[in-house]
Amino acid sequence: MGRSQWVKPKFWLSMLLGLGLAMGVAILCHYFNLQTLLQSALLWVKNLGSVGIVAFVVIYNLATVLFIPGSLLTMGGGALYGMFWGSVYVVIAATLGATIAFLIGRYYARDWVAKQLQGHSKFQAIDQAVAKEGLRIVLLTRLSPIFPFNLLNYAFGVTCVSLKDYVVGSMGMIPGSVIYVYLGSLVGDIALLGMPQEMNSQAQTAQWLVKIVGFLATVAVSLYITRIAKKALNQTVVSTTSYDSFH
Repeated sequence: MGRSQWVKPKFWLSMLLGLGLAMGVAILCHYFNLQTLLQSALLWVKNLGSVGIVAFVVIYNLATVLFIPGSLLTMGGGALYGMFWGSVYVVIAATLGATIAFLIGRYYARDWVAKQLQGHSKFQAIDQAVAKEGLRIVLLTRLSPIFPFNLLNYAFGVTCVSLKDYVVGSMGMIPGSVIYVYLGSLVGDIALLGMPQEMNSQAQTAQWLVKIVGFLATVAVSLYITRIAKKALNQTVVSTTSYDSFH
Protein backbone atom coordinates (compact mmCIF):
# COMPACT_ATOMS: atom_id res chain seq x y z
CA MET A 1 0.00 0.00 0.00
CA GLY A 2 1.38 3.42 -0.99
CA ARG A 3 2.11 6.14 1.52
CA SER A 4 -0.65 8.43 0.23
CA GLN A 5 -3.16 5.58 0.63
CA TRP A 6 -2.02 4.95 4.19
CA VAL A 7 -1.83 8.53 5.48
CA LYS A 8 -5.50 9.34 5.04
CA PRO A 9 -6.89 6.32 6.95
CA LYS A 10 -4.31 6.90 9.67
CA PHE A 11 -5.36 10.54 9.98
CA TRP A 12 -9.07 9.77 10.19
CA LEU A 13 -8.42 7.00 12.70
CA SER A 14 -6.44 9.48 14.79
CA MET A 15 -9.22 12.04 14.45
CA LEU A 16 -11.84 9.51 15.56
CA LEU A 17 -9.74 8.43 18.50
CA GLY A 18 -9.11 12.08 19.42
CA LEU A 19 -12.80 12.89 19.12
CA GLY A 20 -13.73 9.91 21.27
CA LEU A 21 -11.15 10.92 23.84
CA ALA A 22 -12.41 14.52 23.89
CA MET A 23 -16.00 13.32 24.28
CA GLY A 24 -14.92 11.02 27.10
CA VAL A 25 -13.22 13.90 28.90
CA ALA A 26 -16.29 16.13 28.33
CA ILE A 27 -18.60 13.45 29.75
CA LEU A 28 -16.27 12.94 32.68
CA CYS A 29 -16.24 16.67 33.40
CA HIS A 30 -20.03 16.81 33.07
CA TYR A 31 -20.85 14.00 35.49
CA PHE A 32 -17.97 14.58 37.85
CA ASN A 33 -16.62 17.80 39.32
CA LEU A 34 -13.26 18.25 37.61
CA GLN A 35 -11.92 20.38 40.46
CA THR A 36 -12.86 17.71 42.99
CA LEU A 37 -11.24 14.99 40.87
CA LEU A 38 -8.00 16.93 40.58
CA GLN A 39 -7.98 17.72 44.28
CA SER A 40 -8.50 14.02 45.04
CA ALA A 41 -5.62 13.18 42.70
CA LEU A 42 -3.39 15.70 44.49
CA LEU A 43 -4.32 14.26 47.90
CA TRP A 44 -3.46 10.80 46.58
CA VAL A 45 -0.10 12.14 45.36
CA LYS A 46 0.53 13.69 48.77
CA ASN A 47 -0.06 10.37 50.53
CA LEU A 48 2.46 8.61 48.27
CA GLY A 49 5.40 10.47 49.80
CA SER A 50 8.50 10.83 47.62
CA VAL A 51 7.06 8.49 44.98
CA GLY A 52 4.27 11.04 44.60
CA ILE A 53 6.60 13.30 42.61
CA VAL A 54 6.57 10.81 39.74
CA ALA A 55 2.81 10.42 40.04
CA PHE A 56 2.39 14.20 40.00
CA VAL A 57 4.41 14.48 36.79
CA VAL A 58 2.43 11.66 35.13
CA ILE A 59 -0.93 13.20 36.11
CA TYR A 60 0.22 16.59 34.83
CA ASN A 61 1.29 14.98 31.54
CA LEU A 62 -2.09 13.29 31.11
CA ALA A 63 -3.92 16.52 31.86
CA THR A 64 -1.85 18.36 29.24
CA VAL A 65 -2.48 15.74 26.55
CA LEU A 66 -6.21 15.57 27.38
CA PHE A 67 -6.72 19.36 27.20
CA ILE A 68 -7.48 19.57 30.93
CA PRO A 69 -6.57 23.05 32.28
CA GLY A 70 -3.43 22.79 34.35
CA SER A 71 -3.83 25.85 36.59
CA LEU A 72 -5.19 23.82 39.54
CA LEU A 73 -2.44 21.22 39.19
CA THR A 74 0.17 23.98 38.97
CA MET A 75 -1.14 25.53 42.17
CA GLY A 76 -1.21 22.02 43.61
CA GLY A 77 2.52 21.76 42.95
CA GLY A 78 3.03 24.80 45.17
CA ALA A 79 0.72 23.46 47.88
CA LEU A 80 2.47 20.08 47.89
CA TYR A 81 6.12 20.98 47.43
CA GLY A 82 6.48 24.68 48.17
CA MET A 83 7.64 27.54 45.99
CA PHE A 84 11.04 26.27 44.78
CA TRP A 85 10.55 22.53 44.31
CA GLY A 86 6.96 23.03 43.24
CA SER A 87 8.18 25.28 40.41
CA VAL A 88 10.84 22.75 39.40
CA TYR A 89 8.39 19.83 39.27
CA VAL A 90 5.70 21.83 37.48
CA VAL A 91 8.10 23.10 34.80
CA ILE A 92 9.44 19.57 34.24
CA ALA A 93 5.91 18.12 34.09
CA ALA A 94 4.56 20.87 31.82
CA THR A 95 7.54 20.60 29.46
CA LEU A 96 7.23 16.81 29.19
CA GLY A 97 3.46 17.01 28.66
CA ALA A 98 3.83 19.72 26.04
CA THR A 99 6.52 17.73 24.22
CA ILE A 100 4.38 14.58 24.18
CA ALA A 101 1.44 16.52 22.72
CA PHE A 102 3.78 18.17 20.18
CA LEU A 103 5.07 14.77 19.03
CA ILE A 104 1.52 13.41 18.77
CA GLY A 105 0.59 16.37 16.58
CA ARG A 106 3.71 15.95 14.47
CA TYR A 107 3.58 12.23 13.82
CA TYR A 108 -0.18 11.74 13.63
CA ALA A 109 -1.29 14.90 11.83
CA ARG A 110 1.73 16.54 10.19
CA ASP A 111 1.80 14.22 7.18
CA TRP A 112 -1.86 14.87 6.45
CA VAL A 113 -1.51 18.65 6.82
CA ALA A 114 1.57 18.71 4.58
CA LYS A 115 -0.30 16.66 1.98
CA GLN A 116 -3.20 19.13 1.96
CA LEU A 117 -0.83 22.08 1.52
CA GLN A 118 1.16 20.59 -1.36
CA GLY A 119 -0.66 22.77 -3.87
CA HIS A 120 -0.58 25.91 -1.72
CA SER A 121 2.87 27.40 -2.10
CA LYS A 122 1.96 30.53 -0.12
CA PHE A 123 1.01 28.55 2.96
CA GLN A 124 4.12 26.42 2.60
CA ALA A 125 6.24 29.57 2.40
CA ILE A 126 4.69 30.97 5.57
CA ASP A 127 5.17 27.67 7.40
CA GLN A 128 8.83 27.48 6.41
CA ALA A 129 9.41 31.15 7.27
CA VAL A 130 7.83 30.68 10.70
CA ALA A 131 9.99 27.60 11.25
CA LYS A 132 13.13 29.71 10.77
CA GLU A 133 12.01 31.94 13.64
CA GLY A 134 10.44 29.09 15.59
CA LEU A 135 12.31 29.66 18.85
CA ARG A 136 11.22 33.29 19.17
CA ILE A 137 7.63 32.58 18.15
CA VAL A 138 7.22 29.69 20.57
CA LEU A 139 8.80 31.76 23.36
CA LEU A 140 6.50 34.74 22.76
CA THR A 141 3.36 32.64 22.50
CA ARG A 142 4.27 30.87 25.75
CA LEU A 143 4.60 34.23 27.48
CA SER A 144 1.21 35.33 26.17
CA PRO A 145 -1.89 34.24 28.11
CA ILE A 146 -4.10 34.63 25.01
CA PHE A 147 -2.69 31.56 23.27
CA PRO A 148 -4.09 28.40 24.95
CA PHE A 149 -1.26 26.25 26.27
CA ASN A 150 -2.75 22.82 25.54
CA LEU A 151 -3.94 23.68 22.03
CA LEU A 152 -0.59 25.24 21.08
CA ASN A 153 1.17 21.98 21.89
CA TYR A 154 -0.65 20.21 19.06
CA ALA A 155 -0.70 23.26 16.77
CA PHE A 156 3.09 23.62 16.77
CA GLY A 157 3.36 19.91 16.03
CA VAL A 158 1.86 20.42 12.57
CA THR A 159 4.22 23.28 11.71
CA CYS A 160 7.85 23.07 10.58
CA VAL A 161 9.11 24.30 13.96
CA SER A 162 11.94 22.03 15.14
CA LEU A 163 11.59 20.01 18.33
CA LYS A 164 14.64 21.74 19.79
CA ASP A 165 13.22 25.26 19.21
CA TYR A 166 9.87 24.12 20.54
CA VAL A 167 11.28 22.73 23.79
CA VAL A 168 13.60 25.69 24.41
CA GLY A 169 10.90 28.21 23.48
CA SER A 170 8.44 26.51 25.82
CA MET A 171 10.51 27.86 28.71
CA GLY A 172 8.48 31.02 28.17
CA MET A 173 5.79 29.39 30.33
CA ILE A 174 8.03 29.59 33.41
CA PRO A 175 6.94 33.07 34.68
CA GLY A 176 3.24 32.21 34.61
CA SER A 177 3.84 28.77 36.10
CA VAL A 178 5.92 30.17 38.95
CA ILE A 179 3.18 32.65 39.84
CA TYR A 180 0.57 29.88 40.05
CA VAL A 181 2.95 27.73 42.10
CA TYR A 182 3.54 30.69 44.40
CA LEU A 183 -0.21 31.22 44.84
CA GLY A 184 -0.61 27.51 45.60
CA SER A 185 2.16 27.65 48.18
CA LEU A 186 0.36 30.56 49.88
CA VAL A 187 -2.87 28.56 50.06
CA GLY A 188 -1.07 25.50 51.37
CA ASP A 189 -4.25 23.44 51.72
CA ILE A 190 -5.20 21.32 48.68
CA ALA A 191 -8.88 21.45 49.67
CA LEU A 192 -8.83 25.24 49.27
CA LEU A 193 -7.26 25.27 45.80
CA GLY A 194 -9.45 26.98 43.22
CA MET A 195 -11.37 28.85 45.90
CA PRO A 196 -11.28 32.68 46.01
CA GLN A 197 -8.29 33.77 48.05
CA GLU A 198 -7.03 37.13 49.25
CA MET A 199 -3.56 37.79 47.89
CA ASN A 200 -0.89 39.80 49.65
CA SER A 201 0.63 42.83 47.94
CA GLN A 202 3.69 40.85 46.81
CA ALA A 203 1.56 38.23 45.05
CA GLN A 204 -0.62 40.92 43.45
CA THR A 205 2.45 42.76 42.15
CA ALA A 206 3.91 39.54 40.69
CA GLN A 207 0.58 38.70 39.05
CA TRP A 208 0.36 42.14 37.46
CA LEU A 209 3.93 41.87 36.17
CA VAL A 210 3.09 38.56 34.49
CA LYS A 211 -0.04 40.12 32.96
CA ILE A 212 1.96 43.07 31.59
CA VAL A 213 4.65 40.76 30.16
CA GLY A 214 1.91 38.59 28.67
CA PHE A 215 0.23 41.59 27.02
CA LEU A 216 3.52 42.82 25.54
CA ALA A 217 4.30 39.30 24.30
CA THR A 218 0.86 39.08 22.66
CA VAL A 219 1.42 42.32 20.76
CA ALA A 220 4.98 41.32 19.85
CA VAL A 221 4.12 37.86 18.51
CA SER A 222 1.16 39.22 16.52
CA LEU A 223 3.30 41.87 14.81
CA TYR A 224 6.22 39.47 14.40
CA ILE A 225 4.22 36.70 12.72
CA THR A 226 2.45 39.23 10.49
CA ARG A 227 5.79 40.63 9.32
CA ILE A 228 7.22 37.15 8.68
CA ALA A 229 4.09 36.12 6.76
CA LYS A 230 4.16 39.24 4.59
CA LYS A 231 7.84 38.75 3.82
CA ALA A 232 7.28 35.08 2.92
CA LEU A 233 4.30 35.93 0.71
CA ASN A 234 6.23 38.70 -1.08
CA GLN A 235 9.10 36.32 -1.77
CA THR A 236 6.63 33.73 -3.10
CA VAL A 237 4.99 36.29 -5.39
CA VAL A 238 8.39 37.49 -6.69
CA SER A 239 9.53 33.91 -7.32
CA THR A 240 6.31 33.03 -9.10
CA THR A 241 6.47 36.19 -11.25
CA SER A 242 10.10 35.54 -12.18
CA TYR A 243 9.29 31.95 -13.09
CA ASP A 244 6.35 33.00 -15.29
CA SER A 245 8.42 35.71 -16.99
CA PHE A 246 11.23 33.29 -17.68
CA HIS A 247 8.83 30.83 -19.31
